[in-house]
Order: sequence, then structure tokens, then C-alpha cells
Amino acid sequence: MINFILKRLLQSTVVMLFVALISFFLFNFVGDPISNMVGQETSTEDMEQLRENLGLNDPFLVQFARFVGNAVQGDFGISYRLQRPVEELVAERMPATLELVFVSALIAIGLGVAGGLFTGLRKNHWLARLTLTSSLIGVSLPTFIIGILLIYIFAVQLNWLPSFGRGEVVQITDGWSTGLLTGSGWRAIILPAITLALYQTTLILRIIRSEMLEVMRTDFIKFAKARGLKSRDINYGHALKNTLIPVITVTGLQIGSLIAFSIITETVFQWPGMGNLFIQAVQFADVPVMSAYLVLVALFFVVINLIVDLLYFVVDPRLRADLVH
Repeated sequence: MINFILKRLLQSTVVMLFVALISFFLFNFVGDPISNMVGQETSTEDMEQLRENLGLNDPFLVQFARFVGNAVQGDFGISYRLQRPVEELVAERMPATLELVFVSALIAIGLGVAGGLFTGLRKNHWLARLTLTSSLIGVSLPTFIIGILLIYIFAVQLNWLPSFGRGEVVQITDGWSTGLLTGSGWRAIILPAITLALYQTTLILRIIRSEMLEVMRTDFIKFAKARGLKSRDINYGHALKNTLIPVITVTGLQIGSLIAFSIITETVFQWPGMGNLFIQAVQFADVPVMSAYLVLVALFFVVINLIVDLLYFVVDPRLRADLVH
């Protein structure tokens, strides 16, 4: 088990270095940050001095090595646009993004698993057919269209929910705030959470349904029915257990996707999270912020994949047996 974890950690480290290299290489060609930091009256000498102070004249490998070394210590440099440490900017925006991802994940997993089980076990029921037909909306429509439609219906026409912002927040610790403890915070998060979760809900629902239909056709399920076991024991004790591995895989990847796809949702709803910060950084060629964001998203994916790999051993005894032998 320890060797397996160490192997996964080594692979994760290689992935993180590769992502950091690619992101740092690409973002160094998105524009000249100096021109966005100074005014038109700034002299060429002052611009060159600023470039030297920021280390932008150093060779690429030197800049990348400095970036990796500092990032390992939690230091992502200074934002070119705001002239503040990037880690402070990320720390201010991260609670909003993680809060949105958390609520969206609950919606996606709850509705996706429940809908997948129902449509898989009651495939001929009219409600199951209606659910499958309705789920096509989550696959067909782009995220920003869904968000705009929800804003138009529930914010503009019905005036039930706010169309932007995070609502009132409560400071939990010195660096962590949440809107989940206030009424306006819950009202503000409903529309963006549904928008972000809709595609993942549809995907989880359809995969679980497909796996359930396949498992229900296997011989051991037929044998369990022949033995006279109760339908509940067969469906949830045997069938569901054998669908957990693909479900865990898809669910883990979709939670990572929620973090990555939150950029669009945060832009539509002006949600003050990391995705919104990234969009603003792109507009001003703020390389430290852009690189830090992509590295953090990759880190979330790597950690989630590691957790998913470990969960395999919990739900599948065959993997534990292979590891022992």
C-alpha cells in the first residue's frame, strides 16, 4: 500500500512539473505585462528598469526554476496588475470558488446518483424517460447560455434570486469567509451552483444508468433473483456495489472539472472567485496570477485523482488481493 502511494505521489509530482512548465511557457507569450503596468508617459529607460526588477530579462529556464522554487514554498510572485502577492489574491478568492464548487458537487452527485439509479432500475417508467429527455439540456446547452437563461427567468422576470455577487459573507477565520451562513449568501449561490452543476449532473446520471443496466443483465444478478432475494438487496447490495468503481472515477473527475469550469460561471454571475481573477489576469497579461491559477487547478486534479485511486481499494477487494500478492 505504501509503495502504491509513493508511486502515485511520484507520478503526481511529474505531472505538476509538466503543467507548471507548459503554463509558464504559454503565458509568457500572451502579451507584454510592462505595457499594461505603466502609462504612456513612462520612458523606455524606466520600462527597461521595471522589466529588470521583475526578472523578465532573465533566461526562460531561470525564470521557470525561480517560479517552481517559490511555488513549492507557497510564493507565486507579485501580481503585475495589482502589485500584491499572488498568494494573497488567491487566498482571498479561493473561499468563494471552493464554496461554489462544494454546493455544485452536492447537487451534481445527489441528483446524478439518484437519477441514475432510478432511470436504470425503472427504465420503462414515464418519469425515467422524462428525466432522460430533460437531461439532454445539460449536455446540449453551453454553460453560459444556461446561466443567462436562469438569470433571465429567476432574476429578471420573477425577481426571486440575485443575478450577481456572493451576498453577505461571514468571516470564519482570518483568511476564510463564507456566505453559507447567511440567507443572502444562500440566495446568491443557487443560480451559479445550478448552472455549474447541470452538465456534471447529466453526465453522472447517464453513466450510472448505463452501468446499472449492464450490471442488471449479468449472471450473478439473475442468480440472486433466482435465489429469491429481495429487490432492495439485489439493487443496492449487489448491483450498486459493482457500479461504484466507474462512479467514483467519473465523480472524482467531475469535481475537478467543476473547479476548472467555474471560470465561465463566475464570469456570468460576477462571482468573486479564482476564475474571475484569472479572466482579469488574462486581460492584463498578469503572468504570475495566470500561472498560479493553472498550477492550483492541476493540483486539485492531482489530489482528487489520488483520493480516487485510494478509494478503489476500499470498494474493490480484488485490488487489495492483487496488492498483497
